[in-house]
Amino acid sequence: MFCGLTLIGLISAGTAEPPARPQGSAQRVPFTTGKVIGYPDPPPPFSAVRAFPKLQFKNPLYIIREPGADRLLVVEQAGKIRVFRDEQQADKTELFCEVKNSETYGLAFHPKYAQNRYVYVFSNSGKDGGVVKNRILRFTVERDGLQLCDPKSETLIIDWPSNGHNGGDLAFGPDGMLYLSSGDGTSDSDGDDTGQNITDLASGILRIDVDRPAAGKQYSVPLDNPFLNLKDARPELWAFGFRNPWRMCFDPTTGELLVGDIGQDLWEMIRLVRPGSNHGWSVMEGNHPFQLERRRGPGPLVPPLVEHPHSEARSITGGFVYQGAKFKELQGAYIYGDYSTGKIWAIRHQNGKVTWQQEIADTPNEILGFGADSRGEILFVDYGGTLHSLEPSRESTNPDDFPRRLSETGLFASVQQHKPQPGLLGYTVNAPLWSDGAAKERFIAIPGLGQIEFTESGAWRFPEGTVLVKTFSLGEGADRKRIETRLLVFQQKEWVGYSYLWNESQTDATLVCPGGQEKTYSIQTSTGPRTQTWRFPSRAECMVCHSRAAGYVLGLNTMQMNREHEHEGAPENQLSLMERQGWFKVDVRDHIRTAERRRSQDLLRTRRAVELLGVLAPPGAPQPPSALGDALQRLSERVRDVELGKLDRTPASTPRLPRPASELGALADPHNAQANLTERVRSYLHSNCAHCHVEAGGGNSLLNLHISTSLEAMRIVDVAPQHDRFGLTDARLIAPGHPERSVLLYRMSTPHKGRMPPVASLIPDEQACRMVAEWIRQLGSN
Repeated sequence: MFCGLTLIGLISAGTAEPPARPQGSAQRVPFTTGKVIGYPDPPPPFSAVRAFPKLQFKNPLYIIREPGADRLLVVEQAGKIRVFRDEQQADKTELFCEVKNSETYGLAFHPKYAQNRYVYVFSNSGKDGGVVKNRILRFTVERDGLQLCDPKSETLIIDWPSNGHNGGDLAFGPDGMLYLSSGDGTSDSDGDDTGQNITDLASGILRIDVDRPAAGKQYSVPLDNPFLNLKDARPELWAFGFRNPWRMCFDPTTGELLVGDIGQDLWEMIRLVRPGSNHGWSVMEGNHPFQLERRRGPGPLVPPLVEHPHSEARSITGGFVYQGAKFKELQGAYIYGDYSTGKIWAIRHQNGKVTWQQEIADTPNEILGFGADSRGEILFVDYGGTLHSLEPSRESTNPDDFPRRLSETGLFASVQQHKPQPGLLGYTVNAPLWSDGAAKERFIAIPGLGQIEFTESGAWRFPEGTVLVKTFSLGEGADRKRIETRLLVFQQKEWVGYSYLWNESQTDATLVCPGGQEKTYSIQTSTGPRTQTWRFPSRAECMVCHSRAAGYVLGLNTMQMNREHEHEGAPENQLSLMERQGWFKVDVRDHIRTAERRRSQDLLRTRRAVELLGVLAPPGAPQPPSALGDALQRLSERVRDVELGKLDRTPASTPRLPRPASELGALADPHNAQANLTERVRSYLHSNCAHCHVEAGGGNSLLNLHISTSLEAMRIVDVAPQHDRFGLTDARLIAPGHPERSVLLYRMSTPHKGRMPPVASLIPDEQACRMVAEWIRQLGSN
């Protein structure tokens, strides 16, 4: 009888809302005093806008126009090149070319493409016995039908070993020769000492003739190449001394070759390349010493045309010379950008010197390639999968109106007492980001009673005008002093970071300049005084970590916020509190999905029980009700419709979570010694590393440290490092049982070269290093 009643209840239950949850007495106070509006600096003249909004790509790296046609081609990293019509409402692409089991970086059309239909592709793969090589391939484009590459026409032109900084670009010069860019091939610090070595093809710009091949080859060496008659030199070299030359172009007016060269520790460069020029790597990084003891190649070291410090750029992307008609003030200027900060600059130069330079846009995009449409107007690719153009910026508020002091922001009822306005909500996170031992206080401010679009996994979405506040303090007990308050502000659909430096009297804080600054403090601790250097990040440095791949906001998400926090003198789960006070806006479909999945699980369990009863029942006994099968069929169809998005898409939301907070995921506290060690380590790596080291995160490695990634899929255990081995014997990213051989631990623990994270921290987290070392030892026993 009990089983029968349960079964009937399961079949007849509807999709009712979850039961009501107890209400607390504290009510949310509207936030109405905010004055963090506008920008403190004059806006750049241009803004990025989405181009071809119906198109989405998989990790695009480059865009180029097909000569003589209104078609554009996008090079995707995973070996595919796609083509589409140059129409803003284009909604489909065709697979123009595919290089299987390879990465593809760039593409160039032969100058006589209309006659010979030749296209050249820069690829990188390990086809030959595991040796990873750069390969330049030629394809022939069919003249009929969709006019795509004939896969049978693939022809290898030239290849050379490269396993890291691969360069990756190619272009035909005004002389008809094919130029190729090659990096040092080692992914860090020129470990093979090839930067100044001209006996190989690494770290150079190559120049070859593909129209007059030598016997037994698909190319020849032009007779005027600068190293042709130098003993032991590779004659294909045109210039050398590059770390990772990412994107190059020829000025169509002057014929000069301009190259973006990605830097190492401190600088990013734009190079003006001439035959035989030595650009210094790895003796120099840009115009600055790097490893002066290394043997130099021939010729004087040529300084960069432009160099940017890492406070404003961190992974330069070379560009092109603009010749469009839309922006007359940019005609003839060289346009280039930065992958990490999303900034775009324009320069003019003469006789090897810059005569004009301006930051023309500050975008949220991960810029990896520039191009022009069929009208010559600016296009660039975002690694996240979209294409963009530039438009004049809208008029902004007066920069003088932006609050220069923390007391002017409207965020605090008393800055001196660090007492926030009632409309702000204080919060803590499960796995804090390491910040050189600083204590932190966190608050969120949303205008009025605005709501956050809640997602159970992934990034929450915040309304316009949201301000996140974090104050850092150094010292212990009564000697603790506030040193910095950082704001992360969301306006005009972009996040921007600002830092305020606290004064000695602890009464107020002043806005730090755009480039950031450093200050040394004398800190009183229980073991005596010490000095500590603190980095106040630049505006650009803020957004290196708060990247799009990380969802911009690092601490405010379900797994970080699912914990208790003291609110008005009593502890309460933060998600439950925010639900109770109406901070969330939850898509009702999330409730439907949750309810249907639960019912599906219940029905499946019941079916198994009924089937078992049917097996055990004696002959002639009542059989399981046939309604069960009908209910299961209806349910499976409904769940499928939910997954396919066939339910009513009318915007509808509820302030209630799809599940109680106790049923939602949470990161472990890395400092809780009673918690599972693996969960502690995974949570620490997630919060401190995964904003870069995830899919499309921009970390210069293949590892994926997101908490949802399985240990095997993380690509770290018993994996040889792609970067520097730092002198470790038989180094692995993680060597199970051997912390002393594990590069990940070394990079966490060193304060010197190779330190991770490369920004926002100058001091290793010793407690975390001990935790990770113990985890690595345990991996060896499993």
